[in-house]
This record gives sequence, C-alpha cells and structure tokens, in this order.
Amino acid sequence: MTNLTLGLDEPEAALRERAAEALGVEADQVRELRIARKSLDARRSAGGRRRFRFVVHVDVTLDQTPASDTFERGLRGGRVREVEAPAQFGVPAAERVSQPAHVAVVGAGPAGLFAARVLAENGVAVTLIDRGDSLRPRGRALAHFLNHREVDPESNLLFGEGGAGTYSDGKLYTRVDHPLSLPILEALVAGGAPPEIVYDARAHIGTDRLHRILPALREGLEMSGVTFRWRTRLEGLRLRDQGGRRVVEGIETSQGPIDCDAIVLGVGHSARDTWALLHEQGVEIEVRASQLGVRIEHPQKLIDRGRFGEGPEAERLGAAYYSLVCRKSGDKPGGYSFCMCPGGQIVASVNTPGLLCTNGMSNSRHSSPYANAAVVTPVEPSAFGPGVFAGVDFQRELEARFFAAGGSDYRAPAQRASDFMAGRASSSLLPTSYKFGTAPGRIDELLPEGVRDAVRRSLAAFDRNIPGFAGSEGMLVGVETRCSAPLRLPRDPESFGARGIPNLLPVGEGAGYAGGILSAAIDGARAAQALLRVPR
Repeated sequence: MTNLTLGLDEPEAALRERAAEALGVEADQVRELRIARKSLDARRSAGGRRRFRFVVHVDVTLDQTPASDTFERGLRGGRVREVEAPAQFGVPAAERVSQPAHVAVVGAGPAGLFAARVLAENGVAVTLIDRGDSLRPRGRALAHFLNHREVDPESNLLFGEGGAGTYSDGKLYTRVDHPLSLPILEALVAGGAPPEIVYDARAHIGTDRLHRILPALREGLEMSGVTFRWRTRLEGLRLRDQGGRRVVEGIETSQGPIDCDAIVLGVGHSARDTWALLHEQGVEIEVRASQLGVRIEHPQKLIDRGRFGEGPEAERLGAAYYSLVCRKSGDKPGGYSFCMCPGGQIVASVNTPGLLCTNGMSNSRHSSPYANAAVVTPVEPSAFGPGVFAGVDFQRELEARFFAAGGSDYRAPAQRASDFMAGRASSSLLPTSYKFGTAPGRIDELLPEGVRDAVRRSLAAFDRNIPGFAGSEGMLVGVETRCSAPLRLPRDPESFGARGIPNLLPVGEGAGYAGGILSAAIDGARAAQALLRVPR
C-alpha cells in the first residue's frame, strides 16, 4: 500500500486501520503490517501554508486476497501491488553451481563486508583484507592527522574498517531498489542501528553510531569464520591459464601470499595505486564520467527556515535536510546537491600528502550548528583527456591546486557564496566546521570553467528553493572530487566476473558500480550470491 498519511502527532498504530480501509477489508483481516517507507511532506499547500505530514508506504500481509471494489481500484491505479517475500543472504543448495572453498575479499567497506557476510552464511571460508586499520587504531591515525597535519597513506578517512563511509553521514538512502536492501538494513539494526532505518526515506545512522555498529558486524563475521587481516595491502594477483583464459589462484599482499578460489574486489573510490597495479596485470579498466564540485556550508538555521518555515511545528522537526537539482538546459550545465549533512561538519577526505579533497559527516544527533553539502556537476570523459587514468589525473591536479591555494597545510580555500556568484574575492570568511580552518581563496578561479559555471547556475536555482542559499551566509569550501570513481572495471552482468578473469569480482564504488553505503553493500552481496549461482 502506498501513500498513506500520518499527522505529526498520530501514532503509527493508526496505519493498520488506514491500510484496511484503503484495501476494503476489516482491520482484523490485516495479519501483519510493516512500514516499508516513511518520509516527511513539508510542501506548501495552495494557500501558501505548510501542512506537515508523513507519507507512508506499508507492506501488508492478509490471509486471502480481498474481493472488494476498493482493492481492485487500488490495483488498477498502482496504489496497491503484490510484493515478493524479502530476499535472504542464503543461497539454496539447489541453486548453487559452485561452492568455492576459500574466497579472498579485498576491502572492508560495505561491499566487502556484505560480500563476506553472504559467503560465510553459505559455508565459504573467507579472508578479508584491508590496507587500513580496524576502527580503534584507525581513529588514532585520524587524531594524529588532525593534531599534526600528517596523513597516514594506509589508514585515514578513506581506508580502514568500514571504508570511507565510516567517517561520513552514515546515509542509507539509495536509488537502487533491490530485495537485498531489507536483510542488509536488518543486519545493521541487529548491530545497533536504530530500527527506523529500515523504512525511513532519509535513513541516517551517524558517524558516532557507525563506530558502535562496525565492531558488532565484525564480531558476527568472525563468529561465522571470516578472518580479518588489517594493514594488509593488495600487491598483486596470482594468475594462471585455464583452458585459454586467465583465472585467479591467489593474491600477493604486503603481509604475504593468500591462496584462494576467487576474489571479491571492493577497494573503494580512492584506491588509485591499486587500480594502476591491476591495470599493469592486464585487468581491463575503462574511463567513465565522474562528478566534481565544491562543498557549501550554511548555518543550519538558514536551512531549517527555508525548508520548514518558522513556528512550533517547524521547531519540532529537527535539522532539515535538502536534496536539490538544477537540470541542464541546452548548453547550460546542470548540477545537484550531494551527500548533504544536516548538523554536520566538513572533513578533509584525503589519503595522500599534498592533496586536498573535502567531504561531509555528521553524528546521529545532528548537533553541529552548520549544514553542509557538495554541489557537483557531471564531468564527461572528454574533459579528462586521453587514457584510462585521465580522470584520476584530472582529480589529482585539482586536489593539488586546492591544497596549494589553502596554504599547503590542509587549510581549505573558501569563498562566500555571494562573492562566488559575483566573481570577486571575499573580504572576510565565515566561521566553519572544518577543523583545519580555511583561507581566502578564489574558488571561482580554481575550479575548471565548466564546473564553475555549473555550480553558479545550480546555486542560483537552489536559492529559489531555500532563500539565502547563494547569499552571504553561504560559504564554499573546496574542493569535492571523490564523489565517485572516474573509471570502471567491466564485468559480466550476470556472473559479476571481471572481463577476461571470471573469478575476479569487482564490486562497489571503486569498481564503478555503486554510489553510497547501501548501494555498495547490495552490490557486494549480489556478487557473492552470483559466485555461487552462476557458472564461470
């Protein structure tokens, strides 16, 4: 059932009666009801006033199919549809075509963790390696970076337990609609995530909660037989010829060789040296479009006022979120907001000395007085130049340019949004959540011309949705380059095997097949199931 509504003060128990009425049945015929999606509707009415309510989709279990006209009208109109039972991690023995004895999983981000979860639940021995640290020593490496401005290339905001998502907003919404999303979300709830992430349209865990959930996930995997090896970097594939094609028989790592029957490769969107290593060994890689832009930060109160207005009801809703789009028009570029962090902070998302890239994160309470997001635009491969790694080089050049403009000490160049729009230097900067501090910078001159124009046009459009967005209370802090990997490792769509190496399965953001925590987890879990189900 879609599009049921609840007032702000109405209990969720009211949904049973409301669903029954919309189905044309008595409430006692609803054997089970589960909220599938819940989102806040804060749109203005025709009279200009806001009427806050929740829009809710529910999964309803009935003893038999209703015979009412109401039900038939719901089916015809699409408000009612039959749904399949939720997917499971387990693969029935009758569906398996192979049972590898041992699989190496590279990368402890969401793709790697949930690939390992699926394999372990199906009786496969798994060794999971990550070049970074487990959570606690990873935190110490980050504290050293913050205190001394010395980045550890192996354990940082990008590499280590949980991947780059560990130090982000912990957002779980995705455009990917897949049955495996439910068991993944339920596994996170079992690890300590709030139950509402299963249905909240803007599900958010928060960095603080992720730091409690990840050890619980790791403990569960270890109990299932998964072996973790931290500070273990992939240094090569061991390949052999089998019937005229190459297959993997093991990997070389910084801590010694590991024999395996297959590899799930989930290295993340910043594993530039790993991509180069794989390419040298003949793994096919192709360039693809990426997204580039800049962070923008506002007082959270400005965003709250623009989204919810003012008044007692608005004050009860907490930190407001936005997701804004400026569509391309003819030859005029478009852009969109990305990774919005209400009540959050801007962080230096880097793993290499001498480069600067920003990202956002927030805790579960959204307790910071600042709101930030990236404003990005798609950049096609033609802008990068020739070569598979042209996009990587393009990113690196921008990151070096912004690092130098900030003073070469991880301060970030910053410019008020109003000055960026007008093409002038900022005479003063605003306070910021960015721990390393900011330095006055001409972001309008540092960005490539096409990206600059897209960001300007986007800010103007966003200002029409949230008054003041492009004004003097907004500050651009740059640069944002790691939204996605600028390349892809081609794979078979059914078996997930890399082109030419069937038992190497590239997954997640670093392979070019995901764009966030949940989509990466789904991709890793699907690949693990395909390893058991699909001949190769």
